[in-house]
Amino acid sequence: MWERCGSSPNTPAERRPDGGRLQCVALPPHYETTDVRIDKLVVGPYENNVFVVRCKSTGEALIVDAANEHDLLLEVSRATGVRKVLTTHGHWDHIQAVEALRDAGIDVGISAADASMLPSYDFVIPEESVVELGDLRLHTILNPGHTAGSMSFLLEGHPILFSGDTLFPGGPGNTKLPGGDFPLIITSIESKLFTLPGDTKVLPGHGLDTTIATETPHLQEWIDRGW
Repeated sequence: MWERCGSSPNTPAERRPDGGRLQCVALPPHYETTDVRIDKLVVGPYENNVFVVRCKSTGEALIVDAANEHDLLLEVSRATGVRKVLTTHGHWDHIQAVEALRDAGIDVGISAADASMLPSYDFVIPEESVVELGDLRLHTILNPGHTAGSMSFLLEGHPILFSGDTLFPGGPGNTKLPGGDFPLIITSIESKLFTLPGDTKVLPGHGLDTTIATETPHLQEWIDRGW
């Protein structure tokens, strides 16, 4: 098992055994171009995905979902300049590190409909708004169904969608928990996500990536099975 550690000001890293010692090894980016770097960390017992988004021209960074392992997220935040957290929804497994990051001076945002699910927060993320990150812009998409206030974030100029627990490889997120609504999540996915270009990469709150083109043909299958 690899043990995570701090690294350069720009790059999360891990330690791995090397001849009986721990050697710091830089993690490859999950996605990178000339203007943005996205790193993916998998944390906690439910293997939540945490994404660190960094504007390469200004050095500003944010986290999508302060899910768990607050010591790690604080270390990565210090290394990469994170000053803000965007929360996809308020389920407990996606918010376990919220208080620790807020205590460290990092602002946490969430949609109005899910705000009461957080122990504390700093700002409400409006529907159909833009979150600026240096020279980058993330568009907010309200996707009710998994929770009333579930939100996705689309990175302008890049084929990147952070979908939280709304859309996964193989279907929508669970709608059997309180606040879930299967017809609503289907409508939300069909009208707001499946209208995106097919090559849009979907980065969900758990598990592997997919694309809009991969998932779109299966919508009726999901409707027929009811989950």
